[in-house]
Amino acid sequence: MRAHPVAFCRRPIGTLVAALVALVTAMPGGGAEAQPPLQLVETFPIETSLDNEDLPEAHEIWLEMIESATTSLEFAEFYASNAADSRLEPIVQAIEAAAERGVRVRFLSEQRFYSVYPETLERLGRRDGIRVRRYDTSQSTGGVLHAKYFIVDGREAFVGSQNFDWRALMHIQELGLRVRIASVVAMLQHTFELDWSMTGGEAPPDAAPDADFPVQVPSVQGTARVSPLFSPSGRLPDERLWDLPRILELMRGAQRSIRIQLLSYRSVGRDGTYFADLETALRSAAARGVQVQLLLSHWSKRAGTIEGLQSLQSLPNIDVKLATIPEWSGGFIPYARVIHAKYMVVDGESAWLGTSNWERDYFYASRNVGLSVSGGRVPEQLERFFMKTWNSPYTERVDPCARYEAPRIGE
Repeated sequence: MRAHPVAFCRRPIGTLVAALVALVTAMPGGGAEAQPPLQLVETFPIETSLDNEDLPEAHEIWLEMIESATTSLEFAEFYASNAADSRLEPIVQAIEAAAERGVRVRFLSEQRFYSVYPETLERLGRRDGIRVRRYDTSQSTGGVLHAKYFIVDGREAFVGSQNFDWRALMHIQELGLRVRIASVVAMLQHTFELDWSMTGGEAPPDAAPDADFPVQVPSVQGTARVSPLFSPSGRLPDERLWDLPRILELMRGAQRSIRIQLLSYRSVGRDGTYFADLETALRSAAARGVQVQLLLSHWSKRAGTIEGLQSLQSLPNIDVKLATIPEWSGGFIPYARVIHAKYMVVDGESAWLGTSNWERDYFYASRNVGLSVSGGRVPEQLERFFMKTWNSPYTERVDPCARYEAPRIGE
């Protein structure tokens, strides 16, 4: 095992189709603002000042997307956890209503969490027209189905940090993208079919769609270059779309700034092995003068995590903050009141947004999805989103010399 350094105290068809779709939406009268190829969508914890008024909220967008379905809905979710009178209940009802009007609904979830949250999956599974499967990811890769995305009619998709959880729509800071790019949606669809067939013991789908990524997406905000990304290596629709190499490439190309927000970051695994890839890229960027800012949840105060962050904080050009969301006025909520968004912005011009926390297993063992976006509006929006949270009253800078007490997280 390698330990942390000591912290010191001081083109093809898919491309063409996507471009044409984006171009039509960007034409005058074509609904550029109403139908953007990429739309950033947030959840902000109620009773905080973290609302970004220019961003729609996830529970509204999810409901709109699901209610628009005419042929199919596919969900790939870590787990499903609903509560009466929550923002998720109307969404569950909308899925049920879609099935009643003839929409084919398939819901794929991680096996490990079924024993914890069985109720919503069982409710959906009892409905005619809704098929529910549980993916025992540990049997194939040793990880979990950690992705959070869904697809509507094969024409648009939502990818983001929001779990299918009532808390993720009200009590957690989250970030996702509504995607209307044909080739990107097609690759997400193919990945869903790959995992769905795996759980059912069926033949895998045919070869992945023919698309040349990154796809060029023109809009009124300028051309963006967009690629879907996936993990784990060895279980990808296209091995060129593994997310870890793309994240590293973005960091290595940084000239001025790297801004990262995650639930957690760890370079030492639970088994004690050292995961050097991301750590080396961060340290190398800082060493060449790039300003690195790392924003993480206060859950990172736990032993085994905080030490690595203290080591980073001790380095020139690296600044690490933890965000603590105040407890809800109605009392403590387990596994909530936390920042959970997962994204990176480089030089304010390129970005990654996905479902992975930055630990080895998320890239090598677990199913995750994301997108890289260079140019266009999204990186600028992410930059503003980051700075609002970074400069908020909820953050504190990591002290390399402090002793931290682990926060209350669960029951």
